[in-house]
Amino acid sequence: MKKSIKFIALTGIGIALFVTFTLCLQVPVFENYYLCLGYIVMAVYCYSMGAVSGTIAGCAGTFLYCVLTGGMRGMPGWVIGNLVIGITLGLTFKKTKILNQLWLKAIINFLAIAISTAVGILVLKSFTECILYAQPFALRAGKNVFAFVADVFVLEVSLPLCMGIDGKLLRIMKF
Repeated sequence: MKKSIKFIALTGIGIALFVTFTLCLQVPVFENYYLCLGYIVMAVYCYSMGAVSGTIAGCAGTFLYCVLTGGMRGMPGWVIGNLVIGITLGLTFKKTKILNQLWLKAIINFLAIAISTAVGILVLKSFTECILYAQPFALRAGKNVFAFVADVFVLEVSLPLCMGIDGKLLRIMKF
C-alpha cells in the first residue's frame, strides 16, 4: 500500500479511536466535566505520526463526538482549541524526539502541553464561545478552567505512553 494511503487510513483509525475513547471512557472530575481520554489518542498520534495526523485526529474526533452526542454547543471552540494543541504538540514532539536528555525532553514537552492547552482552551475556545454565545470572556474562560486542567492532566499523563510505544506503533503498522 502506498504511504499516503496508509497515512490516511491510520489517521482515520485515530479519529475513530479519539471518538471511542471520548465516548466510552468518561472519568468525571469536575461538576459537569469528564476527562477527555481521546486526548491520549491525539497525543500518541502527534508523537508517532506527526502534527498533521494528530491534529486531524483531535479536531475531526471532537467534531464527530459532538455530532454523535448532540453536544454541538461547545464544539466550534473545542475544535479550534484542538487545532492549536495538535499543531503545537506535533511540532514540539518532533523536535524533542532527537534530544538525548530525558529530563530536558520532559520539561519541554510538559511546557508545550501546558502552554498550547492554555492558548487553545482558555483563550481560543473561550473567545469563540464568547462570540458565539454573547457571554463575557471572563465567564467563558472561568468555565473553561476545568477543561484546561483536565485536558492538561490527560496529555501530561499520556507522555510516557507516547514515548514507550512510538517506534513499536510504526513498526506494527509498517508505516
